[in-house]
Amino acid sequence: MDILEAEGLMEKAGEDVISLSIGEPDFPPPECVKKACLEALEEDFTKYTHSQGLIGLREAIAEHYLSRYRVKVHPDQILVTSGSSPAFFLLFSSLLNPGDEVILSNPHYPCYSNFVEFFGGKPVYVRVREEDRFQYREKEVRKKVSKKTKAILINSPANPTGYLIPDETLKALSRLKPYLVSDEIYHGLVYEGRERSALEFSDRTFVLSGFSKAYSMTGFRLGYVIAPKEFIRPMQKIQQNFTISVNPFVQRAGIAALKEGAADQERMRKSFAERRKVALEALAEIGLKPASAPEGAFYIFVNVKEYTQDTYRFAFDCLKKAKVGITPGIDFGKGGEGYIRISYANSQEKIREGIRRLGNYLAGLKRKRA
Repeated sequence: MDILEAEGLMEKAGEDVISLSIGEPDFPPPECVKKACLEALEEDFTKYTHSQGLIGLREAIAEHYLSRYRVKVHPDQILVTSGSSPAFFLLFSSLLNPGDEVILSNPHYPCYSNFVEFFGGKPVYVRVREEDRFQYREKEVRKKVSKKTKAILINSPANPTGYLIPDETLKALSRLKPYLVSDEIYHGLVYEGRERSALEFSDRTFVLSGFSKAYSMTGFRLGYVIAPKEFIRPMQKIQQNFTISVNPFVQRAGIAALKEGAADQERMRKSFAERRKVALEALAEIGLKPASAPEGAFYIFVNVKEYTQDTYRFAFDCLKKAKVGITPGIDFGKGGEGYIRISYANSQEKIREGIRRLGNYLAGLKRKRA
C-alpha cells in the first residue's frame, strides 16, 4: 500500500506514473450488476436483510458451486459478508483460540498473518520455493502440524504468484488433520488448466470468496464464506453484532452477477489472458522471464535477486526514477524477498510501456556496476 499511495501522490503532482502494482481489475462491473443495484434502490430495497445474507444470493452461490465444481453446498452453510476480508475476520474469530496455529506458505498474501494474529493465533510458516512453483511440499507441511494446528491456509490461484495448486497437493493436504481454509477469490480468472475448489477434496473446509476480482466489483464489498454447518451460527452471531447484515442492494447485484454475468466475466477473463501474454513477452525481453508461466489471477512474481536483496527500497527507487509502480516481494513475507510482483490489471499499452521503463531502470543499474 505504501507504493500505491506514493503513486497517487506523484500522479496528483502531474507525473506520468504507470501502476503495475495494484491488485484491482480496471474494468467496470457488468451492466447486469449495475442495473440490479439501481433497480433495488429504485424499489427502496434498502433495509436490513437476514444476517446470514439473502436466501436468493445464498442459493445462487450454492448453484454456482454445484454447476462449476460438482459440489453440493446447502445455502445454510453460506454466510454473506461485506467482502472476503470480513469473511476471514468472522472465520478466525469462531475457529481460533489463543495459541492455536495456522499454517501459511511463505510468501503469502500479507493480510493472512494479520488475521491470525489478531485473534491470538500463531502463524506457522512453510517456505515455498520458485523451483517448486511456490507450492507446498506435503512432507514439510506435515512436519509443521502439531496438536495446536487448527488450519492450513491455501490460495489458488495465488497472490502473489498466480499459480494454481495441483490436484495431488490438494489431495495430500486434505488428508491431514487440520481444517483447510481455502481463499478462492481469484477463481474465474484462470488461463491454463482449471481451478479446483478445496470442497472437492474435503468437507472439513472453509471456502472464502467474493465478487471483487472475477466480476470487477471491488467497491461493492461483497463476499462470502462457506463453512461446516457447526461454525455458521457462531459467525452469524458475530456478524449480527458488528455489521448486522450486508447492504441489500449490493446482494441483489451479486445475484445478478451469478445468474446473468457469465458473458461479461468471460470477456474480462479473455482480456486478462491477452494481457498476461503481453506481460510475459515484455518481461522476457528485459530478461525477467519467470521459471514458468502463472496460470491465473493477474500477477507475475519475478526474480530480481540479481539486482537487489532489498525489494522495498528497490520498488521505491524504481517508482522515483522509472515512474512505474511495482510491488516489493518482501510485502509477502521473508520468502518473497528478492522478488517483485507485477500486476497486469492494466491496459496492454500501459503494461508494455511500464515493463519497458522497468527494463531501462534495470539497464541503468547494470551500467552503474560496469
